[in-house]
Amino acid sequence: MTELAPETRARVAARLRDQRIETASWAYGNSGTRFKVFPQEGVPRDPYEKLADAAVVHRFTGVAPTVALHIPWDLVDDYADLARHATELGVRAGTINANVFQDDDYKLGSVTNPDPGVRRKAIGHLLECVDVMDRTGSRDLKLWFSDGTNYPGQDDVRTRQDRLAAALAETYDRLGTHQRMLLEYKLFEPAFYMTDVPDWGTAYAHCIALGERAQVVIDTGHHAPGTNIEFIVAVLLRAGKLGGFDFNSRFYADDDLMVGAADPFQLFRIMHEIVLADALSGAGAYKGIAFMLDQCHNIEPKIQAVIRSVLNVQEATAKALLVDHDALRAAQDAGDVLGANEVLMDAYNTDVRPLLRSVREDMGLDPDPIGAYRRSGYLEKIRAERVGGTQAGWGA
Repeated sequence: MTELAPETRARVAARLRDQRIETASWAYGNSGTRFKVFPQEGVPRDPYEKLADAAVVHRFTGVAPTVALHIPWDLVDDYADLARHATELGVRAGTINANVFQDDDYKLGSVTNPDPGVRRKAIGHLLECVDVMDRTGSRDLKLWFSDGTNYPGQDDVRTRQDRLAAALAETYDRLGTHQRMLLEYKLFEPAFYMTDVPDWGTAYAHCIALGERAQVVIDTGHHAPGTNIEFIVAVLLRAGKLGGFDFNSRFYADDDLMVGAADPFQLFRIMHEIVLADALSGAGAYKGIAFMLDQCHNIEPKIQAVIRSVLNVQEATAKALLVDHDALRAAQDAGDVLGANEVLMDAYNTDVRPLLRSVREDMGLDPDPIGAYRRSGYLEKIRAERVGGTQAGWGA
């Protein structure tokens, strides 16, 4: 596939212009691994400055209008004012992420802790996050629990699931009719013997019990090596239970590298399932899938790394949109194994960068977002302005 037909080019370009990708406030602050956080000059000192950096990403990409917030990392006195500030910058507050994993009380778990007082504290924070959603106008509450055990016999597995179900139900009942609960899963870490929400099946079971506004989040770094993530995507799409993504890359475990950096072909395969289900734009039966970047920029420049990830998602999406579905289905129906694979590889091997440059020009954007950012002088500006105070980072 070397030359795109005009009608194909127009169709793909229209879908790319409509694509929306959410960035995360914590990606702009200092972050790293459990071993070391390498601070950088010019990182935000508060949530307002995080939003300013996110607005720069949106200005140069045109497809990142929402910013996920993390409570209490993004704690402010007036969330309505923070939301107004976001609007003034040309972005909006997006998913609200709860944090019940950094307090000393949560050593043995949060909502599944054997201590009812600790469980009540954790549920109180989840309800507080819904209050934040009310003030920011956010639609989604995202929940990830580090809860689990390190040793056999440490606690009763079924009892912990009962505690989890009760906490989720109380929080779900607090949601407004326009709000959703997104439940994330993770295979391991920091719990190593048993995690209370270790996989998509556990998350799916709890969401089914809660109701239609409870859906599953797929973090692409939260699986065992070799897991077929696109299969999970397809199954959850079929069930109408795919609420969103935390996009990142991994080589070994939950590496949280830039999306598409480790395995761009996997990202393409995921987006292919999204396109097949006509779920890219969040319309129809799949309305509301949140495509969020959840990354930890330890050694790479913050804003530039986020822009790079946005571009990687766009490239994978463009390639997925180029798959000839008629040819693919014909090959599949005929049992033509190699032919079907060739259809996918033909689209994947297409250089879509010229198409994306053209799309950005049509949107009134610089065709080279990273180059435009480097030339803008914004990094030099924030380096000079953001001196003193406390740099934002994990726990800030």
